[in-house]
Amino acid sequence: MTWYEAIGWFGAVLAVTGSAMKTIIPLRCIGIGANICSLIFSSFTGNYPSLVVNLILLPLNGTRLYQMLGLIKRVKHASKSDLSMEWLKPFMTRRRTQTGEVLFAKGDVANCMFFTISGRYRLKEIDIELLQGQVVGEMGFMSPSNTRTQTLECLEAGEVLSISYDEVRQLYFQNPEFGFYFLRLTSERLFANMEKMEEEIARLRAALPDIEPVQKAASA
Repeated sequence: MTWYEAIGWFGAVLAVTGSAMKTIIPLRCIGIGANICSLIFSSFTGNYPSLVVNLILLPLNGTRLYQMLGLIKRVKHASKSDLSMEWLKPFMTRRRTQTGEVLFAKGDVANCMFFTISGRYRLKEIDIELLQGQVVGEMGFMSPSNTRTQTLECLEAGEVLSISYDEVRQLYFQNPEFGFYFLRLTSERLFANMEKMEEEIARLRAALPDIEPVQKAASA
């Protein structure tokens, strides 16, 4: 067996191994190795159809591997970045709000989310005032019933940006960075709500010793 025949057999083993891969990056790496081995073998044996096929597949596998590595890098960056929505603004629509206006009420059908630019806003049920530059209304997108879980009212006139859930879905599936961002955003909101509930429970428990003597005195 000549050395280039050995390389040809090694390329065949790589091709079979690549077919068994379950993840894309090892598959592309093994595919590149198999292409190189096949190119060497084909050039020495004069197998021109195989030579042409591997000349096409080698840059294709290389390009797809580069794109996938770049995608993973961007996803890692998105998962560690701060929750800024500046890049989403071009996809949103500007809207003015008036004092006392209810942007959405608990139980309403949810169809969009907002980004606060100016003014003051409050989530009524949990009594949280939103600062400028915050996202609100995203929980309705995650709700199984697609309904609002809070009431958002305007305390002071200002402006918000809005984006429909249909556009959010398109961005979610087309842009992995946005997908990770959105998961982080909703997770942060859930944890913030849980922290608020724990504080309220602790406050109520602390108030119980003061209430019990009053109740006993009243019953006496």
